[in-house]
Amino acid sequence: MISTVGPIRGDASASDTLVDRSVTGRRWVLRQSHERAGLALSQRLGVPEIVGRVMAARGIDLDGADQFLDPTVRDALPDPASLIGMDVAAGRLAAAIRNSEALAIFGDYDVDGATSSALLARFLSAVGVPARVYIPDRIVEGYGPTTPAMLRLRAEGIKLVITVDCGTTAFEPLEAAGDAGLDVVVVDHHVAEPALPRAISVVNPNRLDDSSGQGALAAVGVCFLYAIATNRLLRESGWYKEQGRKEPDLLALLDLVALGTVCDVVPLIGVNRAFVNQGLKVMARRRNLGLVALADVARVDSKLSEYHAGFLLGPRVNAGGRVGEAPLGAQLLMTQDETEAVEIAQRLDGYNTERKEIEARVQEEAMEQVANSDLSVAMIRAAGEGWHPGVIGIVAGRLKERFNRPAFVISLDGDTGKGSGRSVEGVDLGSIVIAARQAGLLLNGGGHKMAAGLTVDRRKLNELCAFMDERVSQEVSSNAVVPTLRIDGAMALSGVKPEFAEALEKLAPFGSGNAEPRFAFTSVRVTKADVVGANHVRCFLTDSSGGRLKAIAFRAVGEPLGDALLDKSGLGLKLAGKIRADNWQGKNDVQFIIDDAARV
Repeated sequence: MISTVGPIRGDASASDTLVDRSVTGRRWVLRQSHERAGLALSQRLGVPEIVGRVMAARGIDLDGADQFLDPTVRDALPDPASLIGMDVAAGRLAAAIRNSEALAIFGDYDVDGATSSALLARFLSAVGVPARVYIPDRIVEGYGPTTPAMLRLRAEGIKLVITVDCGTTAFEPLEAAGDAGLDVVVVDHHVAEPALPRAISVVNPNRLDDSSGQGALAAVGVCFLYAIATNRLLRESGWYKEQGRKEPDLLALLDLVALGTVCDVVPLIGVNRAFVNQGLKVMARRRNLGLVALADVARVDSKLSEYHAGFLLGPRVNAGGRVGEAPLGAQLLMTQDETEAVEIAQRLDGYNTERKEIEARVQEEAMEQVANSDLSVAMIRAAGEGWHPGVIGIVAGRLKERFNRPAFVISLDGDTGKGSGRSVEGVDLGSIVIAARQAGLLLNGGGHKMAAGLTVDRRKLNELCAFMDERVSQEVSSNAVVPTLRIDGAMALSGVKPEFAEALEKLAPFGSGNAEPRFAFTSVRVTKADVVGANHVRCFLTDSSGGRLKAIAFRAVGEPLGDALLDKSGLGLKLAGKIRADNWQGKNDVQFIIDDAARV
């Protein structure tokens, strides 16, 4: 067992504050932890004490501990029928399969949409009924179903359209589809209104009348349940035996479920945790040719993790929809041709490089605009002529990180603006956008708690910003939202060893809902610091315990965090961040990923 005596401070109350205000304007608060509960978990599970204590701080008890450490889809999977509308949706798709109807999948252009589209397309191909996959162009068509797209599919002879990761608020297009004789099933997870669009069925765990408790699912998770429900109907009806066909291996699709779940930043709790845990294992088998080609072009040379999915694979799948060809991501994940997979992966990698360049330009302009504006508002916003709509969501995320407030970035073009927003814990941005649309301030809009998108008439932009700022301010006040870093323990550098980092990996996969453990060093000095890559700060730390540790702060150059680390005054710092194993080039080492700093 790894000793944590001395380096780790436990039994903190919820009010224990390590830092009142950091260089980035955040408060550091120790997570509430119970030493006895952590010790009991450690002894019961045979894991290092720090693992037990971190689990206890996250509310994991003895009853749920085994499932947390070894989440399995078998144990965590809900009955698909628990989602309202699932039985009707599965029945319609099963009938279409039996009758060999012409099918289409209409997906969003992000990773969740691409993985959802590919998953259903692979399932349908396996049962012998290939589907037309339609991914709209972000700039030309925008988000979600449109009337021209629906009518185009009907003209092609399509009888059933399944919308994935979109459709819940597509009232007019789905009305037009119904009038044209086109059946539509909506499979989505975005925030819904009391009214639902015209469809055979709307399967969405975030419907107001859905009591399944599965609202944390990404769209790809809902699609996986949809495939299970449809497969079950085909099996129970004897269709597979009649056709002399084997049932498809649905578990082999979990690599797609893991990728979409991680990239859509939904909470990694419950079945989502199982999806990602098992899906990464499937991904490691390298059976999906598209994912293999993508991992190779991204130069992934270590065990695949949620980090690789979220920061290396996902952005490349997204790149086609952001600045290139929208269908490429789904096409890559569907292909059964190795040559095609390599070619698409290389194109997406090129688009990703182009996306970074465009993003950097828009971010620079947005940051300058915000810095010269009224920073007393509750919601940060920036708007620019001709900003590429494909990168405004990423820039909104950067603004949110920089200013610790919800942020919206809007690309203006002619009479309209397309906006993308990112939120902070405690502010439901999707609901605020829907309220703005219901108030007549938007042409279109929707989303979920942490991210949302909209289209606005330029003449209503100021009114919209005032409306949203008021709503955000109300939520910030009522939910007591304060920019906060949750700290799992305060340490000395001497306590950071490779085996410590390896022990923490038992708590993976990390993400929303299961944050990677974050630790604080309360008095260290930076002995050397320099800039690496485009804008990262690499440094070496020492403290009075005699410990020494290498560290890095990503995207910190020009930011308050980077300025503090590069300051050569030699003053002591408090640092907060994550401890990770560093096995590059076969080394057994450890590295500290710096999230924030404060003056001693």
